[in-house]
Amino acid sequence: MAEIKAILMVLLAITIGVFANDADMLQDVCVADLTSATLVNGFVCKNSTLASAEDFFFGGIAQPLPITNKILNSIVTNVNVEKVPGLNTLGVSMARIDYGPGGLNPPHIHPRATEIIFVLTGQLNVGFITTKNVLISKTLNAGEVFVFPRGLVHFQKNPSKSYPASVIAGFNSQLPGTQQFAASLFTAKPPVPNEVLTQAFNIDSYLVDNIRAGLTPKA
Repeated sequence: MAEIKAILMVLLAITIGVFANDADMLQDVCVADLTSATLVNGFVCKNSTLASAEDFFFGGIAQPLPITNKILNSIVTNVNVEKVPGLNTLGVSMARIDYGPGGLNPPHIHPRATEIIFVLTGQLNVGFITTKNVLISKTLNAGEVFVFPRGLVHFQKNPSKSYPASVIAGFNSQLPGTQQFAASLFTAKPPVPNEVLTQAFNIDSYLVDNIRAGLTPKA
């Protein structure tokens, strides 16, 4: 009887595992129709006979974009399904991240993906925080790789005051999503109530307003 129960438990675990995964693709490609108003979990496919090489191509990470954020001194160039429609249903995407001297990719999460980075140039201090509030961190040099587990808070900081740095990042999602904590909490529309932020951070409303003002893009 115990053996039968054990077998049933194994079969149940296998069944749950199968249904917990994404469904297998049912066609060669499913190029996203980014103009469709139909809402699904992903993007509607356009007619496969209309697919072209341009649906699977993006040349925008060959060179760094100009850094316009003077506070963070960094810029992210995403290569996801919104930039490459052919990524629809393929479960992968990437990004290029460039950091000026002292540049920061601030604490954030990707709710739908694990991230792996390869350092192209420069040096970076990187880290992620576990759900037990343990910081896992390391200094990376050009040619080295680091992984950030899905859904965990992580960051990258260029420690150099003189030289830029850059990475290529890979994700196991066509659209990983990004939530930067400072921006999400202090620039949400409509705003998060002051009493929530003052209690959460043990600060007063004056400081909340100052932080909001500092994070809000100037017209």
